[in-house]
Amino acid sequence: MEETQLEEPTTSEIAERLRMASDERNVAVIDELASHHPRALAEAVYRLPDEDVQALARLIGSGRLAEIVAELDAAAAAEVLTRLSPPVAADVLEEMAPDDATDVIDELPPAQVEGLLTEMTPAEAEDVRDLLVYPPDTAGGLMTPEYVAVRPHLTVEQAIAEIRRLAADAETIYYVYVVDDEHHLLGVLSLRNLLLARPGQTVANVMNTDVRRVTVDTDQEELARTFQEHNFLALPVVDAENRLLGIITADDVADVIQEETTEDIERLGGSEPLEEPYLHASVVDVARKRVGWLLLLFVAGAYTATVMRYFADELQQVVALTFFVPLLIGTGGNVGSQTVMTIIRAMAVGEVKLGDVLRVLGKEARVGVLVGGLMALASYARAWMLGVGPNVGLAVAIATASIVLWAATVAAILPLALRRLGIDPAVVSAPFISTLVDGTGLLIYFTVARVVLGL
Repeated sequence: MEETQLEEPTTSEIAERLRMASDERNVAVIDELASHHPRALAEAVYRLPDEDVQALARLIGSGRLAEIVAELDAAAAAEVLTRLSPPVAADVLEEMAPDDATDVIDELPPAQVEGLLTEMTPAEAEDVRDLLVYPPDTAGGLMTPEYVAVRPHLTVEQAIAEIRRLAADAETIYYVYVVDDEHHLLGVLSLRNLLLARPGQTVANVMNTDVRRVTVDTDQEELARTFQEHNFLALPVVDAENRLLGIITADDVADVIQEETTEDIERLGGSEPLEEPYLHASVVDVARKRVGWLLLLFVAGAYTATVMRYFADELQQVVALTFFVPLLIGTGGNVGSQTVMTIIRAMAVGEVKLGDVLRVLGKEARVGVLVGGLMALASYARAWMLGVGPNVGLAVAIATASIVLWAATVAAILPLALRRLGIDPAVVSAPFISTLVDGTGLLIYFTVARVVLGL
């Protein structure tokens, strides 16, 4: 017998159940929602009116509310906190991990930040202030100061006792770091090695001194690549003098990867990345992110008409040439889009680096020749079917092969060249490369036609 799969409740349905549970002071319903639909519950809280958010905070307490708010992105979480009184909002922030609390505070108006930090306990506020110093897209901005560190002279039994004492407040205890009295990073211990060590051994005897570490100014994209390449669960973050300042965990990097991927996809689609989730963004914000690129592409595309006008005489002599303009510019744009997206993705996952430019160019040139040859045959067959004559067909075939090779070459070089200049390669979006290839492709087409047809 087939099992009946229950439909997931919508955010609106959960919001209604949440309101009823708050009115009835039924915490059990809220617990059930948090257990089975944590993200949807968080979205429902985000949509609640101010008075309902305040009532919910009084009912479930700051600790439970912090768990719910943590499911939201930083901008939405910050908006929820603005609906609470400063003391309650500060309590919620204290219940969050310092790195998460810092992300939320970064989204608040500057005028509110100091007031909230003043309401927090001095220790929690100091942790957040320390993290606010670093840019949010660096290791310093992503790290948490909640880790376990021990001294090298401790015995294994003493180290285990120290871990037990600190574990409750640590982000993770998969790795235990070894530091000296000045907090310089000396080594790392895994729990497995520690538990398998002989009781009389010291930490210095069993620690691994070959520690992979990152500095506070390491960019988040480099961090993501490091985690992906080595499958780390956490990485220590040090300053210029090798003092341990915090750790970055795999879940933090997962958020970075999602954020970077989202930004790249939006740029590749010809739009500036939104600074908040799509459904939370206003119509004006979405339009503003798109219209700049559209105007730029409009101006860039204007030279296509200029090329057509320049070759007006040729078009009047051989009207059949116009039949193939959509086919040729479409083919060139598609090849350019395919290539640029492949190269940018390969760069993002570390498969292609700046030093690989000649290898990439050689590979795409060979691909361009192969694909261009096949497309040229298809173009000639299409010209034959239209009955435009063998010379026009030959011109179209040669132009098709040339445009495919040109599009593949340009699209392969541009991302690497932009990375060399310190510009995000994703700005070479599919619409941008299509617009670029359209005009240059027409120039190639009419030049070839002029030579082949003797115009």
